[in-house]
Parts: sequence; structure tokens; C-alpha cells
Amino acid sequence: MYQSIKNSVVVLFLVAVLTSCNQGETLQGYYVANQESPNFISVDVPSSFVNVENIDLTEDQKEAYDSVDKLNMLGYTLTEDNVEAFNAELIKIKTILADEKYQELIRGGNSRDGKFVVKYIGTDHLIDELIIFGSATEKGFAIIRVLGDDMNPAKILKLGDVINQMETEENSIKEFMDFFQ
Repeated sequence: MYQSIKNSVVVLFLVAVLTSCNQGETLQGYYVANQESPNFISVDVPSSFVNVENIDLTEDQKEAYDSVDKLNMLGYTLTEDNVEAFNAELIKIKTILADEKYQELIRGGNSRDGKFVVKYIGTDHLIDELIIFGSATEKGFAIIRVLGDDMNPAKILKLGDVINQMETEENSIKEFMDFFQ
């Protein structure tokens, strides 16, 4: 009997290990692998670092801000010398985001200026990760991972109005924000 239980536990453990190893590349894995690579810029920002004291937030915006733990931002700068590498990285990102665990919230843009997509992991009402992916035809691409607990997608999108009002002294954040201008 003891041997039977022991064998069952070992089999369950092996099944768990083998299925978890076959998940393919994740967005977090891609981020970690490329955060210090050439042509990439990366910034990790805890929400406490973003100063919103001088911004008049609505109740929904305040609730959304409080639900965010941190932002991971990764951008790839396109130059004349890295067009092929850029296209390869773009394919990798699109492949990762095609996984069914990323549910699409909104999509927009055009082929001339660039495109963006907002995806999330969670339910329609409570999400744990919001992903904003944008590619600009002449600049490159950027991925912003908004990480938190039980974030409301509708309220999180209302924080977009606050971004232009934020002030930061952090050079890496300013450099990343300049990527979008």
C-alpha cells in the first residue's frame, strides 16, 4: 500500500514537471532574457515610485492606481542596422501574445504610423496582468506589463489620462516615455 502511494506521488510529480516545462516562452521570460540586450531599453517601476500627489484623480482612477503593484517596460529601438533583428523580435512577441491565456481588450492603430494591442490575464472584471504592446513603424516596439492584484480593466484604462500629467525625475522613465513621442 505504501509503495502504491509512493509511486502515485512520483507519477503525479513527473506529470506536473513535464507539463509545466512545455509551456513555451512567456512574456516574463522574454522580458528577463532581453532586458539587458543591445537595442532594448527596460524599466521596472514600482507603483509607489510614480508620484500622483499633484494630480486630481477620479475615484475610479484612484482605485485603479491602488490596484497596481508595478510596471515592467521593455522597448526595442529600430535603426537602419537592425531591421532584420527587429522583425525577428516582433515575431517572437506576437507569438507569445497569441497564446490563449492573453485575452484581447482593445486593438488599434494603422500600418503607416503603428499599431497597438491591449491584452490581459484574468477575468473580465478582475485581472492580474495588463499588457500593452505597441509597434511604431519607424521607431520600434514597446511592451508594458502592468502587474497588480484584482485590477479592474475598465478602471485601469482610465489611468491613460493621468500619464500625460505625471512628472518624473527618473531618466530611464523619461527615456522610455520619449520612445512614444
